[in-house]
Amino acid sequence: MPEQDASDAKHFHEEVPQRATPFFLKGSGAYDWGMQHRLARIFRPESGRTVMLAIDHGYFQGPTTGLERVDLSIVPLLPQADALMITRGMLRSVVPSASQPGIVVRASGGPSVLKELSNEQLAIDVDDAARLGASAMAVQVFIGGEFETQTVHNLTRLVDEGYRRGIPVLGVTAVGRELVRDARYLGLATRICAELGAQIVKTYYCEPGFEQVVAGCPVPIVMAGGKKLPELEALTMARRAIDAGAAGVDMGRNIFQSEVPAAMLKAVRAIVHEGLSPADALEVYRSAS
Repeated sequence: MPEQDASDAKHFHEEVPQRATPFFLKGSGAYDWGMQHRLARIFRPESGRTVMLAIDHGYFQGPTTGLERVDLSIVPLLPQADALMITRGMLRSVVPSASQPGIVVRASGGPSVLKELSNEQLAIDVDDAARLGASAMAVQVFIGGEFETQTVHNLTRLVDEGYRRGIPVLGVTAVGRELVRDARYLGLATRICAELGAQIVKTYYCEPGFEQVVAGCPVPIVMAGGKKLPELEALTMARRAIDAGAAGVDMGRNIFQSEVPAAMLKAVRAIVHEGLSPADALEVYRSAS
């Protein structure tokens, strides 16, 4: 038995009100402690932003250029990423369990690039996401797509399951080939995801009006990188998205298809967390190449 604490010299600081620090992330103040804790694995509390590395492309298009050997091309980049968007198969196969980035596990899928992409179903049991230690689950939502209602239902089912286990949901606004990535469409798609419970929304950058898309979404928006661009163009897009209020970027091809992926990831971090201009971030890229 431990001895009794009989000291009278206790300090309760009665004159100091108990502190309860508000959670730093937009729209997240009412979540349970566990969900906030997982969000803080994705977004850095000191900046309120994230640099997410997206490498889940293989779930519908197979061995994407730059991702042929994830163990060789991506694992060395992990110390520089705040979060990693990945499928559970690739996570278990090649990612060291001691890796530090928050894990955003792909939770929807079904059709390959050869079929109608909007015909997705949920592709993971939430208990398995919990076993993986996932910081969030990502689900594709095809607003305006052939299977729009089905993908919205995927989102709402995942949100319900996520609340039961304290795991946030990232709603990904998928844009079909026939749809225009303008502020009106992206504002519609992001708002629907947030209204139906997504704790984070990933969407594309647009001009003009991206700041209105962000302002109209009550939860954090993370900018999707999209197709491979020249380095300066990709850095400029990231800078403009952050200036318009985005809470970070989720880039894939613009990093792992860069000539020097590690240098590009470092330059993107300089944009998101350090506030560098595109020109200065390009110098970071060149000096690290």
